[in-house]
Amino acid sequence: MDTVIKAFGLVFQFDVMIAIVASAFYGLTVGALPGLSATMATALLVPVTFYLSPIAAIATIITASAMAIFSGDIPGCLLRIPGTPASAAYTDEAYAMTRKGQAETALGICLWFSALGGIAGTLSLMLIAPLLAEMALSFSTYENFWLAMLGLMCSTLVARSSPIKAIAAMLLGLLITCIGIDNPGGVPRFTFGSTNLLGGIEVIPALVGVFALAEVMRSLTERDPPKIENRKLGSILKGQWKLTKEYPKQQARGNIVGIIIGVLPGAGADMAAWVSYAMAKRFSKTPEKFGTGHPEGLIEAGASNNASLASGWVPALLFGIPGDTITAIAIGVLYMKGLNPGPTLFTSQAESMYALYIIFILGNIIMIPFGIIMIRLASKVVGAPRSAVMPVIMIFCAVGAFATAGNNLFAVWCVAFFGVFGFVMEKNGYPVAAMVLGIVMGTMVEQNFVTSLIKSDGSVLPFFDRPVSSVLAAMTFAALLWPVFAWTRDWLKGRRRVVGGGGAPPPPPPRPRRRKSAPAGGAW
Repeated sequence: MDTVIKAFGLVFQFDVMIAIVASAFYGLTVGALPGLSATMATALLVPVTFYLSPIAAIATIITASAMAIFSGDIPGCLLRIPGTPASAAYTDEAYAMTRKGQAETALGICLWFSALGGIAGTLSLMLIAPLLAEMALSFSTYENFWLAMLGLMCSTLVARSSPIKAIAAMLLGLLITCIGIDNPGGVPRFTFGSTNLLGGIEVIPALVGVFALAEVMRSLTERDPPKIENRKLGSILKGQWKLTKEYPKQQARGNIVGIIIGVLPGAGADMAAWVSYAMAKRFSKTPEKFGTGHPEGLIEAGASNNASLASGWVPALLFGIPGDTITAIAIGVLYMKGLNPGPTLFTSQAESMYALYIIFILGNIIMIPFGIIMIRLASKVVGAPRSAVMPVIMIFCAVGAFATAGNNLFAVWCVAFFGVFGFVMEKNGYPVAAMVLGIVMGTMVEQNFVTSLIKSDGSVLPFFDRPVSSVLAAMTFAALLWPVFAWTRDWLKGRRRVVGGGGAPPPPPPRPRRRKSAPAGGAW
């Protein structure tokens, strides 16, 4: 109880409460702007966290990301334009409800069940993380190496694009971490004689460039969203308790799917929303109603994407493995504030962990009143011209990177380079998230691998003869070989189809019948 009381004391301080309220309105505003993702909102907050206390810094990341995920539903409901990728799964369903005159119900579902899903995800974090922390305390460098490799492979396995492109992007991220002298040998690598590269590529400028600046460049190729009609909305939460009692299975299933997918490295809220919406339609008794403004899929997917946010912190806090792109940024902030991720974090700084739980619950509770205010202001926020928003974002990217890198102009050039690089990768179908995970986890993979080889005197047998290590190794190789298996299966199916056809040409189409001309006088 002393630890819990200390945690409440850490949270309910003036600077922390101001940070929570300010980041809540910031996250709601950025999420409601079409095309700006929750990851971008989090990346732009990193320079601000440089000047905050550790608890206030983490509070801004947690609150802004949760608010942005919900707020992305607002333009989806009103304009059929998802504000964030996590909202894209059910945008058509929400917009169909708006066309039926049920905009208040659709927005209320997104708000109410997002808050409930976020609280469910927080409870899973509170239950799962301490249990795994006790087990992780017995891990050696062998288990940590395979765990990091499994995280990298899972991130490529759940990528929407080609698995080959995802693996290539991940390897590129690992290559970027090789730059500099921060390696077990202390040898300069890939510096090309530049003193600025001796320290390697800083994670924060790379993340800001890939997520924030690339979004600015992407917005230049898209049109401004249309203006929404300025009509007065009714009660937002009316009928939500009735829907909660009517669809308990959908809500529970969405929470469970979101929690499981959130723990998987590299999956994230958008993957949870797509999977939950598909499952809602698959197990529904009335699947024909989906797409016509039916609340069932909206409830399950809305609960799932916010539930995955909190559970995504489980691997991030325990092992330093990002659950999604938002926790990849959060890991950089944790290291910057001295809260190094690992199982010892739950014992040496237990009050900070309890404070994190309290912030998660508090953020999802205040989402309801703040979300109602943002829905009322939606016409003004959604209609903000991009010509005014994007230059401000670019200034934040440059100034923030300059400040966090110790007033070094090289960090600004890194932001520009990774912004262009991320934009080109997305245009060609290479997932940026896989590269980011490679950048974040590359040092962890190399250090554990080299340390393990030193301990075993160059032998690779200890990587496989320990029980937990062998299981993790088998799972890693299975995730690596799964794309090859899937490709071979599809190729064999296509070959059987060709062979089974016997090579016979298709029958010719029937000849059209000629119509007889009418005889003289007009009679047939």
